[in-house]
Amino acid sequence: MGSSEHLHIVTSDDITPGRKRFGQTLVWGSAGLMLCVGAAQLVQSLGWQDFGFQTWRPTLYAFCLWATALCWAQVLVRGEQGKRTLFVLPAALFVVSLTIFPLLFGLIIAFSSWNLSSPDGRQFNGVANLVQMWNDPFYWNAMWNMVWYTLAIIVEYAIAFGLALLLNAQIRARKFFRVAFLLPLMLSPVAVSWMIGKSMLEPRFGPLARLGRAMGWENPSFFGSPEMAKLTIMLMDAWTFIPFMMIMLLAGLQAIPKELTEASRVDGATGWKSFWEVTFPLMLPVSVTAILIRIIFKLKLADIVINVTSGGPGGATDTVTSFIFREYRDRSNVGYGTMLAMVYLVFIVIAMTILMKLAARWSGPKT
Repeated sequence: MGSSEHLHIVTSDDITPGRKRFGQTLVWGSAGLMLCVGAAQLVQSLGWQDFGFQTWRPTLYAFCLWATALCWAQVLVRGEQGKRTLFVLPAALFVVSLTIFPLLFGLIIAFSSWNLSSPDGRQFNGVANLVQMWNDPFYWNAMWNMVWYTLAIIVEYAIAFGLALLLNAQIRARKFFRVAFLLPLMLSPVAVSWMIGKSMLEPRFGPLARLGRAMGWENPSFFGSPEMAKLTIMLMDAWTFIPFMMIMLLAGLQAIPKELTEASRVDGATGWKSFWEVTFPLMLPVSVTAILIRIIFKLKLADIVINVTSGGPGGATDTVTSFIFREYRDRSNVGYGTMLAMVYLVFIVIAMTILMKLAARWSGPKT
């Protein structure tokens, strides 16, 4: 095979200073153009100056131009290493575009007064939405409800762990029970809310209400009082997602070497002592992961509340997500609802960052 048939590999010696300058100029020039177009459209969206832009497409086109220039400059400036970067860079830029642009657009809406029923359209109002949120007792009531909903995960975890231990034991029809316990997870929260909340728990003709009357409950109402309604929502949500935690914990239990449990029995450890000193410490990383994922799902709780109680009675069952949903649907208040969503997003990011750091400290190796 002749030398002419070999692939040409660009080395650092082949990259001239002029080539580097051209690549850097290409990147910074396209970046400056994108920033100028984006700033112009932002100024126009705030109503300070009209540049004649009808949509945000010019910013999108400028971003695509900058992304293309960035990929091209990788080869011009870095040579062969830049070619390797092209295997990842386009996908990364695509993900960034799907994240950054909606976030920036959401921030613009969050600092605007925009009610779909108003003929004035969207108007920039500064921090007025933040002030309204700070003085909104219904929003903070929903935040407080989320604290109770999240604390219920402790009970859900205990039940899920118990079921996982049961299904990991040598019992009859173990495969059948594994499938049966997973059935609630296969249903969507909307289906659960209509099947249980709207049918089985219906106060007049629901089977559970009839059972309650037969047992002496004069006026069975599962959503009549704030405490009962909140407890019922917790039970419905737990019934749906406990199988998710159970299957994760069951997988962790099956990964524990049997030699460890057998050695603890040889050393004289009873069932509870063996669980507390051997099984539970080994399950701690899996438990922390299951709890963190469950918290993420819990912070998004909305479907059951919206379909069953719409946040009632008196906001007792409201979640932040359901409250924001009603701001959009019932009040058409897009600006205020977006501000609530942005603040809730910041809260979730901060809370999950703290929880993940604490989880890494608790479940990490002890020195």
